[in-house]
Amino acid sequence: MIAIPDKKKKLNLGFLGVGWIGRNRMQALLNHSPSKATVICEPDSQNAEEAIQNAPDACCVENAEEMYNDTSLDGIVIATPSALHAEQSIAALNAGKAVFCQKPLGRTADEVKEVVAASKTVDKLLTVDLSYRYTKAFQEVYKRLINNEIGEVYAIDLCFHNAYGPDKEWFYDLPRSGGGCVMDLGIHLIDLALWSLGFPEIKEVRSDLYAQGKKLQLFEDKIEDYASISFLTETNININLKCSWHLPAGKDAEIHASFYGTKGGLAFKNVEGSFYDFTAEKYNGTQTEVLVTPPDSWGGRAGVVWVEDILNGKGYDATTAEELIKTATLIDRIYAR
Repeated sequence: MIAIPDKKKKLNLGFLGVGWIGRNRMQALLNHSPSKATVICEPDSQNAEEAIQNAPDACCVENAEEMYNDTSLDGIVIATPSALHAEQSIAALNAGKAVFCQKPLGRTADEVKEVVAASKTVDKLLTVDLSYRYTKAFQEVYKRLINNEIGEVYAIDLCFHNAYGPDKEWFYDLPRSGGGCVMDLGIHLIDLALWSLGFPEIKEVRSDLYAQGKKLQLFEDKIEDYASISFLTETNININLKCSWHLPAGKDAEIHASFYGTKGGLAFKNVEGSFYDFTAEKYNGTQTEVLVTPPDSWGGRAGVVWVEDILNGKGYDATTAEELIKTATLIDRIYAR
C-alpha cells in the first residue's frame, strides 16, 4: 500500500552541528519545506546562538545522545566534522530517525557500508547532501544527457579548484577528514559524472596526489591539496578530474563538469569564479548555446527533497545506497586504500 502524505504535517527535525553549512541547510529547510527545527546540538556556543535566532522554538541539548533519544523527532540533519558522520548517522538511524548527512557519509567505503546497512535494517531514509545534483544548471545538463542529445558520451572533464581551502584544522588531518581536496571537493564532481552515466563499473583508476607541490607516494600519511585523476569505465568512457585547495587560479573558484559525445557537448560551469552561480551550456562544434543562467538558490534543495520523500513515506532506498557505496569505493581506489 502506498502511503498518502499528510499535507498539514511538519517534520520535527534535529540539527546536529550548526556551523556555517549546518545553519545554511537549516534555514533552507525551514524556509522551503514543511519542517521545523525542534532540537539543536552544537558544542560551539556562538554557532548555537546564531542558529537559535532562526529557530526560537527549538531547544538546545548538550550531547547527541539526547537528540537520538528524543522520540518527537522524525529526522536528524548532520553537519559535523567528517570523522563523526558515519558513527552519528548509524546512531540516529538505530534510534529510528531518518538522516540527512553532509558529505562524506564515511571516510572509507567500509564506513559507508555500515551506515547503509543501518538504514536498511530500520527502513529509514538516508540521504547525503550531494547538492550540485539539484542545481538548475546541472539538472538541465542531466536531462539532455539522458535524452541522448549529444550522442554517445566518450569523455568527461571534471574540475574543482578552490583558491582558499577549508578554514578548519581538522580538514588537514587524515584520520579525521579521510582525505583532502578529493574527499572535500572532488566527491561532488565524481558523483555528477557517475550519476549521469548510471553508475558504471570503473575498470581503471590512475591518481596523482600532491601536497604543497610535492607528489605523494602510496600510503603516505598526508593530505593532498592537488589531485589529477583519470578513470576508465567498463565501456571505455574516459573521465578526468582535477581538484585542489589554495591553487593560484586567478579567481575564487573554477568548477565545471564537461561531457563530450559523438554529437556535441554539454557543460555545467561556475560563473566568474563564483561558488554559487552556475550556467549550463550546449556545444555544437564552435557554437555555444546557453541553456541556464543564474540566479538559482540551490543550496538547501537536496534537504527539501529529503523532507518531501519522508512525508511521502519513503524509507530505505536501495538505489541510493548502492550509489553511495560505489562512490566511496572509487574514492578508496583513488587513495589506494
